[in-house]
Amino acid sequence: MLKKGSLRTLRCFAVSGLLWSQKVYRMSLERRFRTSLFFAAAMSLFLTWDIAVGQVLVNKKNSAPDAFRQLDEVLPTANSYRTASGAPGHEYWQQKVDYDIDVELHDDTQRITGTEVILYVNNSPDTLRYLWLQLDANRFRPDSAANRHKGPSLSSRVEFKQLNSMLQAEQFPGGTKIVSVTGSSNNRKLNHRIVGSNMRVDLPQPLVSGEQVGFKVRWEYRIPDATVIRARGGFERFEKDGNNVYEIAQWFPRLCAYSDAAGWQHKEFLGRGEFALEFGDYVVRLTVPSDHIVASTGQLQNPADVLSSDQRSRLKKARSAEEPVFIVTPEEALKNQKTQAKDKKTWVFKAQNVRDFAFASSRKFIWDAVGHNSGGNQVMAMSYFPNEAEPLWSKYSTHAIVHTLDVYSKYTFHYPYPVAISVNGPIYGMEYPMICFNGPRPEDDGTYSKRTKYALISVIIHEVGHNYFPMIVNTDERQWTWMDEGLNTFLQYLAEVEWEDKYPSRRGEPAKITSYMRSTNQVPIMTNSESLLQFGPNGYSKPATALNILRETILGRDLFDFAFKEYARRWMFKRPYPADFFRSVEDASGVDLDWFWRGWFYSTDHVDIAVTDVRHYQIDNGDPAANGRIKREERNAEPETLSQKRNKPLPKRADKFPELKDFYNSYDDLAVTDAEKKNFQKYLKELKPDQRRLLGMKTHFYIVDLENRGGLVMPVILEVTHSDKTTREIRLPAEIWVKNALKTSRLIMSKKAIVSVDLDPHLETADVDTSNNHYPPQISKSRFKLYKEGKTKNEMQKAELGRKDDEKNPDGPKVDDKKQSKDDTKKDKE
Repeated sequence: MLKKGSLRTLRCFAVSGLLWSQKVYRMSLERRFRTSLFFAAAMSLFLTWDIAVGQVLVNKKNSAPDAFRQLDEVLPTANSYRTASGAPGHEYWQQKVDYDIDVELHDDTQRITGTEVILYVNNSPDTLRYLWLQLDANRFRPDSAANRHKGPSLSSRVEFKQLNSMLQAEQFPGGTKIVSVTGSSNNRKLNHRIVGSNMRVDLPQPLVSGEQVGFKVRWEYRIPDATVIRARGGFERFEKDGNNVYEIAQWFPRLCAYSDAAGWQHKEFLGRGEFALEFGDYVVRLTVPSDHIVASTGQLQNPADVLSSDQRSRLKKARSAEEPVFIVTPEEALKNQKTQAKDKKTWVFKAQNVRDFAFASSRKFIWDAVGHNSGGNQVMAMSYFPNEAEPLWSKYSTHAIVHTLDVYSKYTFHYPYPVAISVNGPIYGMEYPMICFNGPRPEDDGTYSKRTKYALISVIIHEVGHNYFPMIVNTDERQWTWMDEGLNTFLQYLAEVEWEDKYPSRRGEPAKITSYMRSTNQVPIMTNSESLLQFGPNGYSKPATALNILRETILGRDLFDFAFKEYARRWMFKRPYPADFFRSVEDASGVDLDWFWRGWFYSTDHVDIAVTDVRHYQIDNGDPAANGRIKREERNAEPETLSQKRNKPLPKRADKFPELKDFYNSYDDLAVTDAEKKNFQKYLKELKPDQRRLLGMKTHFYIVDLENRGGLVMPVILEVTHSDKTTREIRLPAEIWVKNALKTSRLIMSKKAIVSVDLDPHLETADVDTSNNHYPPQISKSRFKLYKEGKTKNEMQKAELGRKDDEKNPDGPKVDDKKQSKDDTKKDKE
């Protein structure tokens, strides 16, 4: 990434290059050559300077990497829109887009037709000559970039479902069909150009800062069968009763985001990088078959027109109920799906300050609801699901919604919207303001596995949690998957552990990320959404685990929770970018975390810290008697070598001729002389009292040598075990590596002898190799199974070409089949 100053300089070079090229063309051949060499050298010098100064500092005197190098050169320069503290600046702005939509769902043909009036308010300081809209349904066009960019996924075994999905994707007449784009007041046609999954609308006159413009779009599109074509919205057909469940998302032309940091965010929608959207107010009129029940973003405006008196009464009761109340009961849903109405009803919804709009519709829906108080805001938590989802959904779905709002609000801000909805249908997990789609169901007989139960709870927590990130803290999902998925997965983990003891969370615990961290096929977290390898671990698990480690091990819960909540509060209903998150957490916690962001988010290094040695020291007080005794004990403890053992019984010449022995045969080199004793006493008398006290200390000194083999610096947590079997934990900050990111040492002083040292005893740093975490090393334990070797049939045996049993021994006794049959009959009668 080049700095702004460097980019300006590069532009100057580029312009100069164009001017030079015109002059060079008119020069002689020799002068052209010399001038070209000069220009190439200048460009090379500039680029080399930029890399050396702005990107990589090459230290020829010390090859150890600088893990604590600051991120100033990487993060964008702070300005009046986004401050260096990570907060929105005093001139922060964002656009506003309001929608007034009329749409009809055609149940017989699985189509949508609609008209929308869009009011675009230009709050930017810029003048806009055109607007960009997203046509997300265009990814279903057979010739879309989303379909054409994918690599092959065939193997020697292909499921029928997979092949059918591939064929349907090639044939499905998907895409948004734009019928017309006109001015909202005068109906004059506006020039527009569709570019992939986006549409540019040319304005009749430039839209200056502070002004607004209205225009109208008519469109239609085919709804994909989401059980066949992978989609974020679609329908599911229930053949046994002939009904559909619709989960409709990315269904209307909507404005691309325009921001101070990125300008127009109109990157092509390739399927993974989700959405960057603007906040606005919606009025949506949904015309559906009259027997359909509709769940939607926003508040229902005309309940008397679409709900029965019983349903309205139950809905009122649910607002103050302790437990979820059925608004549409399972029995009523079963009855409702038996006939299919031909007439229509229009459901009217309003939503304020939302960045998107989605809905679900079906005559199969059961509907339950309960009121929930979120910091004084009365929220209706509601679930919609067919009978095929029972008994799992009525037991867990709405409870999971309320639990999510409770936990997430504790760590961020109180839920501000009037409803929170979970819908069961063909989409396994997808989120929108106030509503989300979730997939797990029980078996046909109503039973369900443990995995299905917890998958349902977790996916609801996750998708409802997306209301906070990115539906309110409005991140750019098209560019940065981790800013919504990673932060949300982290909060999901916090919500799961508050659901019940020993909840089987799949993500969050550091030990669960180690296999990914050691893998080679990965890219940094700070990678564009479409370029991610191992999408789930990179966008979800790794950032969630990093934040958990930051909370538990590096900052501590109190400091982290304050900083995280401050970030969420600062950027409610605004659009943060990665630098805003990094800076906000550092600003609110008061801790320099550049090393952490650099290691976890900008690199693919992993944690592997090894204890390579432990050296033991004690004070030598100079007492010759004590030293002699210690040395004698050490000498006596030395092992007898094999040669010494075998040489011991050999006859010795000095034993045969004793006169060969002299003074040195009886001399003990460890014996203490009187002179040594007197010198020691004289030494003690010359010492001051404090010096004599230090000399007499019995403290043990241990130097623990550590090696960073994975490249990612982390705090060091040591557990030492003493000779009396007591333990002590020593926690060292990541800054222990600041002088050398590859090797470091720590001095431990102990009154009691230490017999072992264990690194990361609570598995809190995601260390990928714990076998080198112990000193002295431990014997690794494992188990193996015994099995009986089996013999498989060869191809001739599979074709039944081998001899039959009675042919294997032609000389053996033959059995008369008729006689055997008579004997068997006789035995049966007896």
